[in-house]
Amino acid sequence: MSNICSAAHLDYGLDTLFGRITKSVDCRVGLEAVEDDPFRFALRVPAPLPEDLDQAQTVVVRVEGRRLQGTVRHTERMDDASLKLEVEPD
Repeated sequence: MSNICSAAHLDYGLDTLFGRITKSVDCRVGLEAVEDDPFRFALRVPAPLPEDLDQAQTVVVRVEGRRLQGTVRHTERMDDASLKLEVEPD
């Protein structure tokens, strides 16, 4: 996996007081490997960030003809204003 940004379609799930809601956005993402965990992958989303993405519990991303999905285990705002999501595949 590389950290080159590609156009992607992202669906992400949020838990709210009214239950789970899913939001969708077309944005650019970069895929990265996660250090010390060969099963997880990291999704790097450059600014401007989709609303509420930092609170996502689940993600489904369609990028470069692939469909990746899983549970967000860690979220980190980076120095360049991007957001890094560590995802454990379903």
